[in-house]
Amino acid sequence: MIPSTIAFPTQDFEIEEQPTHTYKMDLERAQVRGFVNDKEAMLQAIYKILLTERFQYVIYSNDYGIETLDLYGQPISYVCPELERRISEALCCDGRIQGVDNFSFDFPERNIVHVAFTVHTIFGDVQAEREVRI
Repeated sequence: MIPSTIAFPTQDFEIEEQPTHTYKMDLERAQVRGFVNDKEAMLQAIYKILLTERFQYVIYSNDYGIETLDLYGQPISYVCPELERRISEALCCDGRIQGVDNFSFDFPERNIVHVAFTVHTIFGDVQAEREVRI
């Protein structure tokens, strides 16, 4: 017979934040070499999140990355506020990111939107940007 309730022992424990420690991506040389911590690791995480198309790679969970493919062909009046929402949503899935604001949009070429913004992290504020083809 299966009991209707299960008792678990209670223990006092302390939640400890682990340091941000990851491999260093050298984008100029296309190498992964060495390690980074804290703000530099956060910059890499933001870079990776914003360049990973959500739902396209089975290696990533469904809450990792950003959706941009469906923005192709949409009007600018739809794309800009939608990009703001999607960037904020994608980045705030990372527990080290506290918020995203100060969005500015530029249109360097036809069908290209360049967006710059501030990411507030536990390591300080970071300026970031992304270009999206629409």
